[in-house]
This record gives sequence, structure tokens and C-alpha cells, in this order.
Amino acid sequence: MKDNTPRYVKIDDWIFELKMVRALKVDEYGKPYTAIANCNINGDNMYVDGLLTKEEDEFTKEDFMTFLKFSKKLGLKGFSYHRYHNGKSSTKDANVKMLDAFEAATEEPKPQPIRLVK
Repeated sequence: MKDNTPRYVKIDDWIFELKMVRALKVDEYGKPYTAIANCNINGDNMYVDGLLTKEEDEFTKEDFMTFLKFSKKLGLKGFSYHRYHNGKSSTKDANVKMLDAFEAATEEPKPQPIRLVK
């Protein structure tokens, strides 16, 4: 995922800018989905708004990492989301640097060159 997806397209005298995204958790487009989120992009950040999952499903760590990957693909710094935990409301921020650190920590170690010693 080294290439950024462009956030705008110029056609004739118009520039179409990506500002809002609807995300669906589903194996194949058009099939019933298990979660939905509306995402609003402003500058270098995205706000995940209206995240809803089926009653038996939760927003998992893997889901969180997918949103980080999407943010990185768009060239964003990260995203924010609102949640309720233990009856308290809070806004959380996720930075693409978290993804970079996670990917670096989970990479397989590179083979070390063999050095001959006398």
C-alpha cells in the first residue's frame, strides 16, 4: 500500500474532491453487510461518524486497523471517532503512525549476512 489514492479528480473544468465515504463491512458489494460507517474527510484527517454494527458484532481491532490502512491509502494523517465506554462519551484519535509502528513490529526479521571470523 505504498501508493496513495488521489483524493480529487479533474475532469474538464471541474475538480471532484473526495470528502465523504460510506464504509460497509461485507465480503462482496451488494450483499447484506454487518457494519456501516459514514466517514467525513477534512484536510488531513477523517472523522468516522455513525458507526453501526449488528447486535452480535463488535468493531474489532482488525476493523480499526482497516480504517487506519484506508486513512494511509488516502494520504491522511489519521482519523477520529466518538465512542461510549462505561456510559461515558469520549473522542478517540488514531494516527497513521500507529499503523507504521505496528507493521514494523510484525515484519519478519530480515536475514542477517553471514560474517566469517578468523
